[in-house]
Amino acid sequence: MKGTNGKKGLSFTILTMVFGLMLGIQYQTIKNPIERDTRDMWQLREDLKKEQQLQLELLSEIRKYNEVIESHENKDSADPENALKETLAVLKEDAGLTEVTGSGITITIDKLFSEKLLGIEIQDISPDLLKRLINELNSYGAKEISIQGRRLINSTVIRDINGQTKIDNFSLHSYPIEIKVISEDVDKLYNRMNASTTDEDFAIDNLSLTISDPIDELTVPAYEDSIRVRNMKPKEIIEGGD
Repeated sequence: MKGTNGKKGLSFTILTMVFGLMLGIQYQTIKNPIERDTRDMWQLREDLKKEQQLQLELLSEIRKYNEVIESHENKDSADPENALKETLAVLKEDAGLTEVTGSGITITIDKLFSEKLLGIEIQDISPDLLKRLINELNSYGAKEISIQGRRLINSTVIRDINGQTKIDNFSLHSYPIEIKVISEDVDKLYNRMNASTTDEDFAIDNLSLTISDPIDELTVPAYEDSIRVRNMKPKEIIEGGD
């Protein structure tokens, strides 16, 4: 009887431990639920396009600077000034500080229906809608973009300030809005934009998108404002050191 009672006690102890372990796991699962990816198929495709575009841009930048380095190595070392000038020109172009001419398209954003017809005032284009259009253009191979004659660069900020949509400090408060886009493959950009459903999103805000035919020579202006560099300090130079 003692042996039987001992086995029952051991079995009860094991069951209690298993039950306690399961209860602990369940509590942790409730406390820290498994995070699921709630993005739908459209969002996943958009994120994938952005990552692929970023990868292509990085590879293009690496290839470009490798060519610059190789060019400098092959030049006569007695002409360092010319090499520096060429490097500075490349950097200015990359930063958007020079005017660029190439093949591209223009996109015109205008009111879909007049304010008199609707009986309400048409608001400024929303920053989110404008940024979505720019992201789409970049994913389709846009190289240079300007909006109302304002060049977009990496540090450009599009935001709402006191109810007005602004590109940096420039207000977009009137229609039509002209966007110039230069691309190395303008036919691909043109076809993709014509097949896009972005115009439906603009129509919801009573705005229309008009895409021009490919243009052989389109000029995008240089960035005019000063570029602020933050979180950088000049390196201290110690005189008289070896």
